[in-house]
Amino acid sequence: MVKDKIMKKICDFQTISKSIEKYNINKFFSKDINSHAELFLFKKGEHICREGESTNYLFFLVKGKAKVYSSLSNGKTLLICFYNSVKMIGDIEFMKLEPANSNIQVLEDSYCIGISIQKVREYLLDDVKFLRFMCESLSEKLKKLSKNSSINLLYPLENRLASYILATGERVNVNGVDVLIFDENLTEIAKLLGTSYRHLLRTLKSLCKSGILKKKSSYFEVVDNSMLTDLAADLYK
Repeated sequence: MVKDKIMKKICDFQTISKSIEKYNINKFFSKDINSHAELFLFKKGEHICREGESTNYLFFLVKGKAKVYSSLSNGKTLLICFYNSVKMIGDIEFMKLEPANSNIQVLEDSYCIGISIQKVREYLLDDVKFLRFMCESLSEKLKKLSKNSSINLLYPLENRLASYILATGERVNVNGVDVLIFDENLTEIAKLLGTSYRHLLRTLKSLCKSGILKKKSSYFEVVDNSMLTDLAADLYK
């Protein structure tokens, strides 16, 4: 397996303090955590964590977005959900003292505030405010997992693909116009959405025929954002 580039740690206390203040991270704690916090930059495509690997930090995704997916024993992968800021990462692993149970990959350059697991255990296990927030985070994830599991089983690929494109598409300027483009690896997308490569191609072709997408040389351009949004129906939120 190809390893990601190493995440970049931003060793500037003033920048860290400003980030904590900007995203109001201290509201989750009874204590000031500035002296225990670190700031990390994950470049587009890097993983915050990989399934089966140990986690050394409790992260707060404060800027950017990421997709969460799981690897199955039959070699397939399954999309679970998307994360936007502010989202806690590592709470399940922290509570169960286990390696990461899913893969979290950033879809754009993203920033995380991290607190080492050792410091969390040393300073925060008696912080009722923090523990309450962690319970709320776990409850929200359980609710989202239940909903998205039903989506994967019951919704047609067309709807799930529309949601995926809206979540992962990139805004670019084309001839002075802001457009959303989709240019991810289709083989990987087919795996994530639990479908065949052929069925994915047929669905993309159907969306193009409906005037929702337009095929370019190496990517798809969203032509009708309104129709795509209607198809997505707030899936994978």
